[in-house]
Formats: sequence, structure tokens, C-alpha cells
Amino acid sequence: MSEMTAGPARPSFAELFTPKLVTVLREGYGAADLKADILAGLTVAVVALPLSMAIAIASGVTPDRGLTAAIIGGMIVSALGGSRFQIGGPAGAFIVLVAATVHRHGVDGLIIATFLSGLILTAIGFLRLGTFIKYIPYPVTVGFTAGIAVIIFASQLHDLFGLTLDGPEPGPLLPKLVALGSALPTVSAPALGVAALAIGLILAVRRFRPHWPGLLIAVAVASLAAFALNLPVETIGTRFGGIPGSLPAPRLPDLSAARVVEMLPAALSFALLGAIESLLSAVVADSMTGRRHRSNCELVAQGAANVASSLFGGLCVTGTIARTATNVRAGARGPIAGILHSCFLLLFILIAAPVASYVPLAALAAVLVVVAWNMAERHEFAALLRTSWGDALVLLVTFGLVIFRDLTEGILAGFALGSLLFIHRMSQTIAVETGTALVEPDEADAAEARAPYDAARTNDPREAVIRISGAFFFGSVSAVAAALDRIGEKPDSIVIDLSAVPFLDSTAASLLSQYVARARAKGIRIRIEGATGELKRVLDTLGAGTH
Repeated sequence: MSEMTAGPARPSFAELFTPKLVTVLREGYGAADLKADILAGLTVAVVALPLSMAIAIASGVTPDRGLTAAIIGGMIVSALGGSRFQIGGPAGAFIVLVAATVHRHGVDGLIIATFLSGLILTAIGFLRLGTFIKYIPYPVTVGFTAGIAVIIFASQLHDLFGLTLDGPEPGPLLPKLVALGSALPTVSAPALGVAALAIGLILAVRRFRPHWPGLLIAVAVASLAAFALNLPVETIGTRFGGIPGSLPAPRLPDLSAARVVEMLPAALSFALLGAIESLLSAVVADSMTGRRHRSNCELVAQGAANVASSLFGGLCVTGTIARTATNVRAGARGPIAGILHSCFLLLFILIAAPVASYVPLAALAAVLVVVAWNMAERHEFAALLRTSWGDALVLLVTFGLVIFRDLTEGILAGFALGSLLFIHRMSQTIAVETGTALVEPDEADAAEARAPYDAARTNDPREAVIRISGAFFFGSVSAVAAALDRIGEKPDSIVIDLSAVPFLDSTAASLLSQYVARARAKGIRIRIEGATGELKRVLDTLGAGTH
């Protein structure tokens, strides 16, 4: 007997959940690595500073909450995460959800939802469900990203043009656009000029000096211009009174049963989007570096980061694709760069917080308008519309629901529709080849006589050979059942060959079990060949047998 080779050993708990920081330090970390990580951390901090404040303001909270999330959450993501280069912090993708949560439940509700989402993410990671989150279809990710981009863009028009609204700005897109359109006569020329200056600087730096921190340069120059010219524009100081010069003391949110039940739907939405966004960001980092992240370890870190951020009053945290890519391009060697990025942001709060009071809101709106433009993935959107009707349908359904209904509904509906289309496509790949002629349905009196059994396929002219190839599962059962029922003349024996079936589920096994039972009841000898390993186990469990 030949020896059976054992399959690859499953990784241990320690291997799955050891932070990449530990891995990097074990490999050896020297002065050159620290120097590279200091430069990378500083570069990312320069990018994260205006973004964190802008995302917080667009989400309907004070800018310091965005900085707190970047400092506390970003540090924990880098220290505990499963990616060497992931940068955690507030993300533009969350603006829609956070703003809606703040509008309905207040800032306290947001903090509770963030805390609960952290617990959910931690549980998802420890249950090793991160692999399944990667199965979100590409048209869904493009659709919800493009939808978020449209909503972010619309949410910034108020500050971009310095509009004066008669009442609160509506949340839904269409009423928002109607309200903004009616307020167009109140456009502020100074605010529009500051925004145009910021956008122009961002584009110019990106075109001529792509390695320079364009976002920070644009915000700094726009702030200096507004201050020097004494422009009548709204700033962080005039709207929020500036930002505190230190982090707040940690405080446990209200976790009463009533509040937990109330905020659980929002927490689930935060956790779902955070998991998707963070793992997508980790995949981007892997593609840029050739490394591999630990998805479940990353989710545990994201969960811990959200819990910690909520304790300090910060926004929800996730992996950020743009800042992670900046970290890689800046030459980071490991997670210490992400930790240092948080330290640099903390220094800004401790030393230069009063400066933030002079930042015009129009400049921060300009930053987010550029971010939304880059998020839209216009080329990918257009390509998917041309790829196939199925992909286009999933894309448009997701995009439409995100814009006009709800982000979570868009993701879930897109995923469900994409899954149904995948099942349909997979069901078309099944093939049934038989050594007998098949009877056409509803044609018992066919003019042509049935062809005899193909003797070349079997040594016994009274033995039918049925070869099934392809994924045999609930989606393809009807096609196989129809082929089995169409076997013509009654054979003395039947052989069902499954050697070309890579996968078989319980529905398929149940069909074969019933077919075997009916055939044996008629006195037909029947056996199943070619099933090995898991296929044989499923068949035996459901009584089909393989002999």
C-alpha cells in the first residue's frame, strides 16, 4: 500500500493572531529601519492631519474626534494588527454612516455604536470569519465606493460655496440637493475663492511635486491667505471654538441594555464596513509590497482600536487605503511607522492645537471634494458597465441603494444579487455525459428510434455510464436530475462517474441517494465511482454510498 501524504498543518492560534509588530521585531530591527519608519510616519501624519479633521467635520462632529481616532485607533491598529503597513484612522467611507448616526442618536449614540462595533470586529476575528468577508464581489465594492464618493461630494457643497441655508441641511441626497440649490444665491465669494485655491494647489502639487504633502500644503496656504487677507470665511475656530490641546480622559460609554439594543444596528453597519475597508486596505498593501497580511489578526486589532477610540470619544476606526499606500511609498519598514504617525499627530495636538482654529472650513471641504473624486473609481465603474449585464446590474443596484437608501442595504443587496448571479453561472458549468441515448421530454412517440447504448463507453452493452463533471451543488441539481430522468431503455446496471466533480454538497448527495434508491427498487445494479475524500464522506453520510 502506498503511504498517504498528510495535508498541510493548520496554523496554530499563535500563528494566526501574532501581531506583525512582533514578527518584524523578531526578524531584527535596526537603526536604519527606525530611520525609515520615522520618515514614513511623519509623511503619513502630514497627510492624516487635515484628513482626520475634515472627515470628522463632514461626519457632523468636532474635528478633535477625528484626530483622537487617528491617534488612539491608529496606534492600536499598527501595534496589534496583522499587516505590516496598515494605517488606521477615520475613513471617508464612514462619513455617511457616522453622520446619520449622529443625526438620529447624537454623539453619545455614536460612541456606543463605535464601542459595540469594536466588540463585533474582535469576535469576527477570533471566530476566523475574516476569510468570508473577502468574498464581497468586486462590483459591490466599486458600487458602494462610488456611491459614498457621490454622497461625500454632495455633503461638502455647503462649506465649499459658503452657502447659508434656511434650516438644517437634509440628510438624504435629493432633499439635500434641493435645499442647496435654493441657497445658491447666498454663495460666499471668499469661501469659494479659498476652496478653489486649495483645490488648485492640491492638483498642482500632485502634478509637479507628487511626493510633497499636497493636502497639508493646500490647507496651510489657504489658511494663511484667509488670515492675511482677513477674509470673512467660517473657520474651525468660529464654528467649533478650536480643538483641545490634549486628549480627553477615557470614559466608558452608557452600555445599558436599552442603549445597546438601540445602537446595535448602527454598530453592525460600522463593523461590516470597517471589516471590508480594512481588509481591502491590507490587500492593497500586500499587492504593493509582496507581503501577506493575517486577516483575522487584523480584524481583532481593528476591534480593539474601535473600543479604545470610543473610550476617548473618537470616531470609528478602520484601515485607510490612501494613508496605507502613502506609508508604503514613503519607505516604511513595519508597523512602527504607523505607531510613529500617531505620535506625530499627538504632538500636533499638544503643541500646535491653537493653529487649527484658523483653518477655513472651505479648505477642508476642498480636501474632501478631492478625496471623493479619487474615491469614485470612475474607470472601474465604466469598465464594469461594459463587462456583462450581471456585473452591471450588481454595480448599479449597489450604487443606487447606497445613494438613495442606505449604505448597509446597498452592500447587502449587492452581495445577495451577486451571489445569485454566481450560483446561476456556476449551475451552467455542470455537464452530464451518458452512454445511453436520452429521451426527449414530451416526445414519447418520436419518429426516430432511440439510439442503442454506446458500446465504446462500456464493456457491457446493458450498462449505462453516467459521467458528471463540474461543481455539483444545489444550483445545478435540476440539470443533473433532468439528465438522469431522461435515460432511455432500462439498463441492467448503472455506473455514475464522479471523478470530474470537484465539489458536491448535501443537496446533490441527496439527489443521488434518492436516485440510487429508486434504481435499486427496480432491480437495477447501481454504483458510484470516482468519489474520493470529502465527496465520499458526504455521499456515505446521506446514504448514497459509493459501491
